[in-house]
Amino acid sequence: MQRIILKKGKEKAVRQLHPWIFSGAIEKISGKPQNGDLVEVFDCQDNFLAYGFYNGLSRVAVRALSWSKDQSVGESFWRRRIRQAVEARRHLLDSSDTNTCRLIFSEADFLPGLIVDRYADFLSVQILTSGMEQVKPIWLDELQKLLKPKGIFDRSDANARSHEGMSPSSGLLWGEAPPDFIPVMENGIAYEVNIAEGQKSGFYCDQRDNRRKVAQYAKGKKVLDCFCYSGGFSLNALAAGAAEVISVDSSALAIETLQRNLKVNAFKKPKHTAIQSDVNKQLRVFKEQGEKFDLIVLDPPKYAPSRSALDKAARAYKDLNRLAMLLLNEGGLLATYSCSGAVDIDTFKQILAWAALDAGKEVQFIDQYCQPEDHPVRASFPEGEYLKGLLCRVI
Repeated sequence: MQRIILKKGKEKAVRQLHPWIFSGAIEKISGKPQNGDLVEVFDCQDNFLAYGFYNGLSRVAVRALSWSKDQSVGESFWRRRIRQAVEARRHLLDSSDTNTCRLIFSEADFLPGLIVDRYADFLSVQILTSGMEQVKPIWLDELQKLLKPKGIFDRSDANARSHEGMSPSSGLLWGEAPPDFIPVMENGIAYEVNIAEGQKSGFYCDQRDNRRKVAQYAKGKKVLDCFCYSGGFSLNALAAGAAEVISVDSSALAIETLQRNLKVNAFKKPKHTAIQSDVNKQLRVFKEQGEKFDLIVLDPPKYAPSRSALDKAARAYKDLNRLAMLLLNEGGLLATYSCSGAVDIDTFKQILAWAALDAGKEVQFIDQYCQPEDHPVRASFPEGEYLKGLLCRVI
């Protein structure tokens, strides 16, 4: 097996079980490993550190897989890791009111670059590293045996693949092709999910718990759901008895999917309006119209894909939240989120404090939200903690 020798002093993070080894930490490469090849990693004194996937095109040159010299990385290794990840979610798979969840969460489940989401009888996968692409026949077979899905669909069209020298990929991997809309349940609410064309893998199951928690404040309230996508927060608010819900998203497919989801839930005379528009623009329109709301949800896309984009993202988050605060009735609630891993919770609180100052408001943080249990965070890989949210009372 080909070897990677690290520079002096660069072995500390690996010894602490962090899975990423950056290209700048490498002193020497023995042999000519190809992208996706398995390599051994050693410190400058020739002590074994880990096995990992190599990729010479990526800033993360090695993704560590095993830190034990005696634990060979072969077919049984991959099958065991797939089983461990799935079994950890077994209680979610057996739920009577939810049949969608994340089964495998990349590095968090010790499977770097592999994401698998369950949508009823179908699986949607994202393959984001060249190493996972190489061992695809193994994990694909194990998923079939464990879960017996009707079909497994590839949604590896993320920009992250370009960092590994891979082209986007999308299409059927195994079994039957999914229908245009797959009926699923989450917390007893029905959705129709488009896994072939929808955002990410088709649905944002990372907000499952938060949708339910925010809905408990919606009864009898006028609710604004921004970046609504397929309507998760909107549908939960209506189910909880909201007096009125307005949903805003720039995507025509998102609005179409939301309208379908409203119909399948058959709410009794829901007072609901869907608006296809840029959210920032629409918030300004609401301000000009003198609209006011009791509860506003902000669930924007990732504004800070890396730390280098943090300053720009902070300004975007601040302006978005400032606009929302201006639309709230006295004592109204703002449920606001960031899915940018580069923005930690303390930074997010500071951004909201700045937004409140600019809006001439004061905020009380009354609850804090995070990603659910099927999106675990490894102690040795804090970068996996990406989703954070705050419930604010605006005064």
